[in-house]
Amino acid sequence: MTKLTTIVNYLNKELRISEFKDVSNNGLQVENTGNVKTICCGVDASQAFFDEAKKRNADLLICHHGISWGDSLKHLTDLNYHRIASLINNDMALYAAHLPLDAHPRHGNNAVLFKALGLQDRKPFGNYHDNTIGYRGCFRSPMPLERFKTRVQRVCGQPLQTMEFGKRTIRTVAIVSGGGSDMLPEAAAAGVDAYVSGEPTLPAYHMAQEYGLHVIYAGHYATEVFGVRALADALKKRFKVQAEFIPMNVPF
Repeated sequence: MTKLTTIVNYLNKELRISEFKDVSNNGLQVENTGNVKTICCGVDASQAFFDEAKKRNADLLICHHGISWGDSLKHLTDLNYHRIASLINNDMALYAAHLPLDAHPRHGNNAVLFKALGLQDRKPFGNYHDNTIGYRGCFRSPMPLERFKTRVQRVCGQPLQTMEFGKRTIRTVAIVSGGGSDMLPEAAAAGVDAYVSGEPTLPAYHMAQEYGLHVIYAGHYATEVFGVRALADALKKRFKVQAEFIPMNVPF
């Protein structure tokens, strides 16, 4: 068993929580009575995730998308009330890491996805609210577009949505997980062959067409399991606690 404050202090330092401008109130969002034996990690702070964590006797939940955004908890009514009540009644703490977990060079969504796709020569990419949260790189040798799409789908595990307006071979790729469509112009300016993100937008379609760029959307949830999964592994090794990632049936 480990003190909650010990794990929180480690996460705050490791993820550089204080360095990010973010609408998410990153860090410890809900406290427990102070001890942690079991940690459950997930993408979203949803009731379904809370219920599954309760079955596994979790003391600490770590999510990419927490429950406190700006002043979203100004009124503890409706879903806010039920979620907070569920955590407090079951003595489960909640820690959130949004942009810090996108950007982390080792445990982050984009770093882990970059490595899983087999890319090399990693460089920072993706400016979001003065934070650089993604990466770009290249393959050792070009591959056909269809093989690249197959690789992305295999790694992320969801059907793809694609905007195919570039050349038929892929060598250079930029990645921003989740809702990264706004960074499509930056991908075009970087001259990459393909841009990988989570979910499409209507304006992005026209931009991709006009830039002549391939954009591969592999799912908002599906591209953001990588960070919390990596955190579970890291915490299990560092502390004498059980830690696991809980996958949820989210189809996009």
